[in-house]
This record gives sequence, structure tokens and C-alpha cells, in this order.
Amino acid sequence: MTRTQDFIATIHPYDSLPQDERARVARSFGRRHWPAGSVIYRQGEALPGIYLIESGAVRILDASGDCVSELGPRNSFGERGLLRDGLAVTTATVTTDATVLMLPRDELMRLIDSQPAVARFFDRGGARPSDLAVLKVGDLIGAKPPLSCPPDTPAVEAARAMRDAGAGSIGVVEGGRLVGIATIRDMSNRVLVEGRDPQTPIAQVMTPGPITLSPAELGYDVLNIMLERRISHLPVVEQGRFVGMVSQTDLTRVQALSASAVIRDIAQAADVAGMAAATARIPGLLVQMVGANYRHEAITRAITDIADAVTRRLLALAEADLGPAPGPWLWAACGSQGRQEQTGVSDQDNCLILGDDCDPDHPWFADLAHIVSDGLNACGYVHCPGDMMATNPRWRQPRAVWRGYFRDWIDHPNPEAQMLASVMFDLRAIGGDAALLAGLQHNTLALAAEKPIFLYNMIENSLKHRPPLGLIGTIATPRSGQYRNRIDMKHNGVVPVIDLARVYALQGRLTPVNTRARLVEAQAAGIIGGRGAADLIAAYDLIQTARLENQAAQIRAGERPGNHLAPNDLPNLERSHLRDAFVVVRGAQSALGHGKGLMG
Repeated sequence: MTRTQDFIATIHPYDSLPQDERARVARSFGRRHWPAGSVIYRQGEALPGIYLIESGAVRILDASGDCVSELGPRNSFGERGLLRDGLAVTTATVTTDATVLMLPRDELMRLIDSQPAVARFFDRGGARPSDLAVLKVGDLIGAKPPLSCPPDTPAVEAARAMRDAGAGSIGVVEGGRLVGIATIRDMSNRVLVEGRDPQTPIAQVMTPGPITLSPAELGYDVLNIMLERRISHLPVVEQGRFVGMVSQTDLTRVQALSASAVIRDIAQAADVAGMAAATARIPGLLVQMVGANYRHEAITRAITDIADAVTRRLLALAEADLGPAPGPWLWAACGSQGRQEQTGVSDQDNCLILGDDCDPDHPWFADLAHIVSDGLNACGYVHCPGDMMATNPRWRQPRAVWRGYFRDWIDHPNPEAQMLASVMFDLRAIGGDAALLAGLQHNTLALAAEKPIFLYNMIENSLKHRPPLGLIGTIATPRSGQYRNRIDMKHNGVVPVIDLARVYALQGRLTPVNTRARLVEAQAAGIIGGRGAADLIAAYDLIQTARLENQAAQIRAGERPGNHLAPNDLPNLERSHLRDAFVVVRGAQSALGHGKGLMG
């Protein structure tokens, strides 16, 4: 039991368990030695539990007998089928003599029910609570070192340090241990009011032995303690080390930092500068929502709603400046904004659809396009490097011209047509006359469904972006260059699923443009099988969640959010989950390609 306990203590999520709980789990694990060539389970068999390799190697095979991954010590397998319907979705064979631990299903389910860290790990697509109820104290304080001083520091120097840092409190630390805190109010009440010498040591002014919290506790605990004790600052201590300070201002900031508050400020902004000040809060919003365990689609929807609000406000300001329009128009977004899937880094993709009687060369429409596009750029939505914007006359045309564009792309699906169709099939109305898009979308879906060769080519186009898997199913990363040992979570992570979902939508004439909504509707329509659809949705959930968590970590570290993630920085089991998600996506691509004779 001690051997097993020591082993699982180094593996996530078991490393997060309290010591007594980890001891119970260690006793629940069974251990078995498997000689090379053994079959641990076959696809379709009932699984007794989740497996964890202690030594040796195990190969995972898909339904066709192809190897999807080679697993070594500290890797788990079997959880996907176990947590779905209890039946194996792969076959596991032993390649070199192995010792494998097995945690029974009932014990795993007990852990998931009783341990939030385990539940979050195994149920990445589950319900996400929000706000102070689940936001960790560690997320409130961030990574910046707290303000501190030794006990013999003169009160005037401590006050000066608080002023210079813009802080309302300071921790008093001796020998690495927090011994007290002092606030601006303490300086006023205990130094100025009492007429003490400004050189009085801070130890005589501070509140000794303050109440402390750990980074793992909840924002809700902070609120309760502050209300109950009538205090405004709480120090945060981890393993005896002073790591941060939470104030009432932090709680107010959390409650104010919501998509609704940002959108309100955008709607009331008098100019672009006011809107830019509001959108500058998006990184903090992303960190807060990730920390509060919001579902990925809720986070990307909130961030996209802000982009929509900026666009509509810019349209309103432009109309006020330009006067009445010379005819009906619609501003539409495509790309991630069109799909309502924006993250912490986004450029702009948009177009203008005009009424058929409008002159596309009228300066009013060109001026509108430039005012809005330049305003979006100033607010952080940079100009599209591919010039897919309404400022380009090609993408500022009457609806009849747009209808001709789509007809030509469908009738002549060359590489450029496939690329343009992939972008423009994700159009969503933002401002103006939405009817201009509704009719266009309906006619285009019907036209595409009647052209098998177009769908064939769209399938071919959807297979160009592949998950980052090596020949034996491991996660493959570049060995050199700017992104050495990192994977692109956009182009090799979510884009393959986005492309698959778009093809499913075309096959079924489905109207949603959001990727997850397309997958759900494709499942309901029977376009993809129930088990395959559930796996693909779960894989997409995990990949997009990992992408957002990585962006939040970059922001907390003071970096610009990006799409490149170092898989070796992840715990082994979490990296294994990500690899399994990529395997599912690759399987979906193979199934689509085989169905149209494009692969194998």
C-alpha cells in the first residue's frame, strides 16, 4: 500500500488528494503483472475500472486495429469508455512486460463525487459554476509578489511604500513568516490621530497575528470573513510563506469584471478611446472566467458578445457622423466572431452585404467600413492579415453579387474557392438589416447540398489541418524554431474540429454557425453516429478548454495570450487526456475521408 501511495502521490489528479484520502485510494488500487503479448481488454468489453501503468508499456488500438498510442509508466487508459457506458472503446495490449494498477469503477466514481479536483479532471465538459462561489483565492491575488516589510520598518517608510505601490495594506514579515499587517487606516488611526512619531516601528502599529487564508480557498470564504469580522484586507499564506493580500477592492473588481459590465461601458462610450479602455479588461475577464470554471463555450460567447457590442457601437457612431445610409445594408462577421468563439487573441473578419439596389461604390459604404474597421483595430481586434474585411471592395457588395460569389465557389471549387467558402459559411449578422443574410444563407445551403463535387472538395479541404500526433499516437511537437516543443492549439487543435463541423452542417443543411452547436445538431440529425458524436464533442470541449486555460496562464504570467502550448508542461494524465482528444479528432477525420474515398 505504501508503494502504491508513494507512486500515485506524483500523478495528477491523485496528487491533489488529502493524505488520508490518498491512502484509501492506494488501498483500493489492485496490482497485476501482465506478460508481453497479453490483452488487458478488447473493444466492447465491460471495463472493471481505470488502469494506471506502473512499469512496462501498453499499446492502444482502435476498432480497425491501428495503433493510436503507445503508453508507458504513469499513463492511464480506459477512462473514456468507463465513464461513458462502461464499455471499452479501444483494445489494450501489452508490448513489454508490464505492471498495471487498476482502480475499480465504484471507487473512481466516489472520488469524482467527493473530490472537486478529480471531478474537474475527469469531467472537463461538465457543468461550470461561476463567480466568487468557486473562484480561488489564488486567482484573486495573481502572481505579483505582495508588498511587505520587516517589523522594525519605520511607519512613515511603510506608508510611503504603500503610497508608491498604490496599495491599501502591507504585510509585516519576520524570518519569512507573516507576523502582522498594517493598512492605510492603521497609519491614520494609530499614528496621526494618536500623535505618534512617524519613525515608530511598524510592529507597534500593525495588527498582529491576522486571520489568513490559503490560495486554494474560495473567494466566497474571503467575502464571508470580511463581512463577519468587518475587515477589508486578508493576507494569503501558503506553507507559511506570505504570497498575497486580498482586499475589498479585489472583490468589487471581480464582481464588476463581467461581460455585462464591459458591454455596458462600451454602449455608453462616447468615442473609440472609451471602447478601447473597456476592451482592455478582456484579458482579466478571461482569467476570471477560466478560474471560476466556466464552460469554454460560455467564455468564448462572453468575449464575442463584447466584440459584437464594440462593432454595434462603432456602427452607431459612424451612422451619426455620416448621416442616413443611401440604402439597406448589413454588417456581418465571419471567422471566430461569426462562430461566437473568440478567445484572448483575435483579429477581425467582416463584410458588408448591401441591398440589391445599392451602389457598392457609394462613398458612404466605404466610409462606414473604414470607420468601423479602424475602430475595431484600435480596440484590439487587429486588421485581418488576409484583408477579409469590409474595407476591401470585394467584400462590400450587393446581395446579388454575394449570391454569385457563393454560386461560383460551389460550381468551381478550386483551392481559393474552398478557403473563401470555409470563411464565408460562418457569417453572422451583427448590425443593419439581418434579412439580407437570412435569405442568402438559406439559398446557399440548398445550392451546396445539390452539388456533391463541392461537398467532396470541402471534405478534402477540412482534412488539411491535422491534430499534432506522431506515427505511434504520441503528441508531436516541432523540434526547432520559434515554437519548439509547443503545439498550435488553434490550427492543429480546434480548427480541425471547426472544419469537420462545417462539413456536417453542409451535409445536413444545418443553420448554426457555432462549432459546438453544429456538432450537437449533426448528432441529433444522425449525420454523425451517437457514440462518435459524443466523443467528438467531448474532444472539442477538452481541446478548447485546454487552449483557454493556457491563455489564462499566459496572462497571469504577464505575457500576451497566444495559441501555442507546451504539452510537456502538463501533468502526465492531463497530457494523456489531450492526446486522446486528438486521437478522437483524427478518427473523425479518417471516418469522413474514408466515407468519400479521400484517405486510406
